[in-house]
Amino acid sequence: MWTRSDFGCLCSPPVIGMVHLQPLPGSPGWAGDFRTVLEAALTDADNLVAGGVGALMVENFHDVPFYPGPVPAVTVAAMTRIIAAIASGHGGLPVGVNVLRNDAEAALAVAAAVGAAFIRVNVHSGAAVTDQGTIEGRAWHTLRLRRELCPDVGILADVRVKHARPLAPRPLAEEAGDLRLRGLADGIIVTGAATGSGAEVADVEAVRAAVADCPVLVGSGVTSASIGSFARAADGVIVGTALKEPGGGKFAAVSTALTRDLVAAWNRSGRTAKETS
Repeated sequence: MWTRSDFGCLCSPPVIGMVHLQPLPGSPGWAGDFRTVLEAALTDADNLVAGGVGALMVENFHDVPFYPGPVPAVTVAAMTRIIAAIASGHGGLPVGVNVLRNDAEAALAVAAAVGAAFIRVNVHSGAAVTDQGTIEGRAWHTLRLRRELCPDVGILADVRVKHARPLAPRPLAEEAGDLRLRGLADGIIVTGAATGSGAEVADVEAVRAAVADCPVLVGSGVTSASIGSFARAADGVIVGTALKEPGGGKFAAVSTALTRDLVAAWNRSGRTAKETS
């Protein structure tokens, strides 16, 4: 499992920029033009890299409504093609894969094919009630499959993931401890209630206290204004919505300027946290 130091070496600065893919073939919103989807993804990746992020993560964000588990082969094929193109264009920069809603097997397959550094699993252990119904974690399967396909790929797992509620709520610290010690997650992600909703600082601090040497990331609602409040407890952030061009609609492109501002805000807050700790 990753330590905090491992994550810091992998992702510097520890800002993971999201590439939200436009609807892929087979999804209800698919517009029939793969070239447009690919070019938009490459542009967003370029803008994030120009803005100074330490890693990228790609997800099929607009394939709503999502499958609760395995996605079709066409989704895996499309994501593999796009992520391979992004990775080849930014050699050396860590790239992550998130196959929504919860297809860890597909994410590992894509990661193995394209040389990705990590995957994100929304429900890795336990069970959650979501807008796709009840989803059960399959850490037991995911860890064994990773050993076969790509043992060096990290697993970032959500605790109380957004757009969901735990089926049997327990103290947050217990859930985080199980994710790390029994689910063997390499990093834990804390989110707000929905996409773009901010996480609670108290939740991030509770997870940090429960898993002392585990990387803890904030996974929703982070802005340049709020990022400083997380710097003491979190090891990094995952940012998508806050980096989009204002007024660009649902397929708004990533803004390089907004990305630079957020990365600079993290760097300032990180220095301050170290000086006052």
